[in-house]
Amino acid sequence: MRCFLFPHGDKKDQQRSPKPVSPTSNFSDRRGNNFSPRDDGSGTSTVSSSTGRNTNSNSNPRENDLREFTIADLKSATRNFSRSVMIGEGGFGCVYWGTIKSLEDPSKKIEVAVKQLGKRGLQGHKEWVTEVNFLGVVEHPNLVKLLGHCAEDDERGIQRLLVYEYMPNQSVEFHLSPRSPTVLTWDLRLRIAQDAARGLTYLHEEMDFQIIFRDFKSSNILLDEDWKAKLSDFGLARLGPAPGSTHVSTGVVGTMGYAAPEYIQTGRLTSKSDVWGYGVFIYELITGRRPLDKNRPKGEQKLLEWVRPYLTDTKKFRLIVDPRLEGKYLIKPIQRLAVVANLCLARNSKTRPKMSEVLEMVTKIVESSSPGNGAKKLQLVPLRSLEASRGEEGKNKKVLDGDEGSWLEKLWNPKNVRAC
Repeated sequence: MRCFLFPHGDKKDQQRSPKPVSPTSNFSDRRGNNFSPRDDGSGTSTVSSSTGRNTNSNSNPRENDLREFTIADLKSATRNFSRSVMIGEGGFGCVYWGTIKSLEDPSKKIEVAVKQLGKRGLQGHKEWVTEVNFLGVVEHPNLVKLLGHCAEDDERGIQRLLVYEYMPNQSVEFHLSPRSPTVLTWDLRLRIAQDAARGLTYLHEEMDFQIIFRDFKSSNILLDEDWKAKLSDFGLARLGPAPGSTHVSTGVVGTMGYAAPEYIQTGRLTSKSDVWGYGVFIYELITGRRPLDKNRPKGEQKLLEWVRPYLTDTKKFRLIVDPRLEGKYLIKPIQRLAVVANLCLARNSKTRPKMSEVLEMVTKIVESSSPGNGAKKLQLVPLRSLEASRGEEGKNKKVLDGDEGSWLEKLWNPKNVRAC
């Protein structure tokens, strides 16, 4: 799903430009244009510690210890950027699998993902600087770790590259698509929702400064070897509002289907814009469908419009659940998660919950689904074929609904289930 840029939006209030926490040297392109990471023209390259955010977190900002690589280093790591090791490609450029020497033990090599930004000129540099500055100082179990960077001139002009920890299980978007040979179980989808909420909560509320992701979507949620979800790609991230301000005014960018309506209409960005995107993502997990899909029949192309008629009827609700799950789920936890999604998708952004509140609700759903509460053993590894697993539990075994008297049941009424 492609990113978009709308020219309109309120630009009367400009974001502050404090000093960056991870300064890198200025350099020029072949035309002699100077690029400085200290000022990218929009404030996206800088991070401040003056907004009074909550720092009671186990994952506090770290000192910038990023490695600086040369083009030669990364050519060696990726077999000269061979297409045989390309693991991703899009509007941002290409991503390659590679190996680099471990700093702890130079005799060993570690796997990495090398992103080669394809955008030229100032905009490409802005996004590179943003990732270096933000990911260079934040560290959390649910954020993809940036290991190093490279900005160097070669025969093709200035090359901007970022080196991340390798995430072998690809993106959530890939595994929700029909082309994936694996099926994410419902238990795993629920844990992914929890992991993503943890990552956003950290960015919004658990540091001295606030980061608004601005491009939260399933393709930017990657899965490590243990299927833990981590947020990635901070090229469009913005520093949150200055003290005393309610929003950041900016040009509207993001991905169609995920962007909050008030942000598209006004260009006024807040953390509640990310909360909206999270609500859309929850319905992706539930339905297995993309937010916008023009390959579907006309009435089913927009996910939020398609699910709306099914939300107030428990019997009909099953019809929106991803058919690839083949009924192997408890319906009540899915309904409860849909309620959380609907709270995130409130038209009035002020009534949307904070991500810490969303995380608390999702965590309670996860806990209520755990084996200690009488539920079956959690299936946290994808199935290559649900068809093959069917024989183990019996073809005609029925899945019973969960307990009706839960903390969230009160929210399950027509007033609160409107998707948009």
